Amino acid sequence: MLAGGRSSRFGSDKAAALLNGRALLAHVRGMVSTYVDEVVVVGRAGGIADLPAPGLGPLGGIAGALDHAARTGYASVLTVGCDMPRLPDDLLAALLRRPPSYCNDAPVLGHWPASLSSQLLAHIAACDRRSVQGWARQIGALPIAAPEPLANVNTPDDLMAL
Repeated sequence: MLAGGRSSRFGSDKAAALLNGRALLAHVRGMVSTYVDEVVVVGRAGGIADLPAPGLGPLGGIAGALDHAARTGYASVLTVGCDMPRLPDDLLAALLRRPPSYCNDAPVLGHWPASLSSQLLAHIAACDRRSVQGWARQIGALPIAAPEPLANVNTPDDLMAL
């Protein structure tokens, strides 16, 4: 789970923001735990570090997750932003059918082979533009459309609308 953003539009740590009495981070952890062997948090104290350094946006978080997966023997990772507390089950299932794949409506939501770890780090080093969708296209990832609009919490108003 990617949780390393600055939350600048939200105004405070949105991963800790409460939805129905639980932190967004806890909502996402619960949602994805039935789909994966291990849930790790990337980009927060006590979690996996963004690579090659913090402040590189979602690609840095994905790179940290891929490195962790490659070092611990996992074949792939499912990445979900901590600000996406509700996702359609069929979208997650579709992503998990074939890596690499990503949601073209929210590219941070993706399924990536751990074997792409060094390739992503090289891409980050070589490119000034750090677009997840651009990288996904470069590696031939399968774009998958969301079957419905996705809830993505960027502002306090977004959270209130859930």
